[in-house]
Amino acid sequence: MSRLPLRGRLKAVAVDSVRLVNSPSTRKEILDPTFLMKPIALILLTALSYLSPVFSQNEGTVPHEAPFATTARILGNIPDGTPPPPAPAKPGFTVLAADILNTEIHEQGGRQITVQKISPIALPASPVAEPPSDPTPELLARIAALRAKYPRNEIMSLGATAYRSKDSPPRTLVRIWTTGAEKPVTFWSSADFALLSGCSSFVGSDGATRSLIMMWSAVDIDRIRDLMARKGRQYVPPAFPDLPLGKATFAIASGNPTAENLASIQSLHDVYHNEHARLLTAWQGREEARLTQLAELKANPPKPKDIVLNYFDIDSTGPVPTKGAAR
Repeated sequence: MSRLPLRGRLKAVAVDSVRLVNSPSTRKEILDPTFLMKPIALILLTALSYLSPVFSQNEGTVPHEAPFATTARILGNIPDGTPPPPAPAKPGFTVLAADILNTEIHEQGGRQITVQKISPIALPASPVAEPPSDPTPELLARIAALRAKYPRNEIMSLGATAYRSKDSPPRTLVRIWTTGAEKPVTFWSSADFALLSGCSSFVGSDGATRSLIMMWSAVDIDRIRDLMARKGRQYVPPAFPDLPLGKATFAIASGNPTAENLASIQSLHDVYHNEHARLLTAWQGREEARLTQLAELKANPPKPKDIVLNYFDIDSTGPVPTKGAAR
C-alpha cells in the first residue's frame, strides 16, 4: 500500500488540526495546565510547525490556501437593488384649532416651518419595572438546549479597500478582527471585497456560522491616475503581492494569525469563490439601482417641503414622565 510523502502527511495533519482547534473540547484541553504533556499537544505542535511559514511575518507576505471539506455558502438573501416594499402609512396627527395656543412661522431654505404650541396631551403612566427573578431550572434547560442547537456565531469585523484597474485583476487590502482575537490581522486578497458588501452571514468551509460586518471602499486606479496626471502629478498605487490567478486566495501582510483566524479568512474566500456568480449579479443590480437613483435625483431634484412642529409644556401638577419621554 502506497503512503503519502512526509510533506503530504504533515499537510493532512495541519488541515485536521484546524478542525481540532475549532472544537470546544480542544479549547478546554488547551486551557488545562498539563496540556503540553498530552498527546493532543504533539499533534497541534506538529501542525503548527508545518504552518510556521504562514506565521512568519518578518519576511514579507506569504500566500496561503488550505482545503476544507464543507461547502461554504451565504445564508439568506443578498441585496440586489430591488426596491423594498413601501412602508405602511403612518397614522395622522391632527390638532384642533382650539388646542393651538401660539403659532410662529419661519422661512428657511425655500420652505415654511410652522412652530405651534398646543395644549398638553395626556401621557401614559411610566411603566414600573418588575424586580428581576432567578431563572427557573426549566428556563435554564431551554437555554442550554438552544445553545447546543444554535452555537454562538463568530463575528468578523473588517475594513476593506478594493483596488481596481482595467488592465489587472482586483486586489483588496483587508484588516480583520475576529471573535477572541487580541489584535487585527492585515492581508492582501485576490477577491474583490466590494462584492461581499451584500453578505451579512455565511456558513464557512469548516462548518461554522459567521456574521460579517464590513466597511469598505473602492479605488479606481485608472481614474485616479488620470486625475493626478491632469495636475502634473504621478499616482503610485500600493505594491501588490504576487497572488495566483484562479480561485481567490490571500497573503498575510501583518499580524500574528492563529489557526482559527486562518480558518475564518479561508472560509470567507471559499464563500467568495463558491458564490461568485451570485455575488456579482447582486452587485451589478445594486450598482444599476444606484446609478438610476442618481439620474432621477439629477433630473428631478427634491423640493423642500413645508413642515409643522407641535410642542407643549408638561403640566407640573400632573405625573412627571420619565427622562427621555416624548413631548
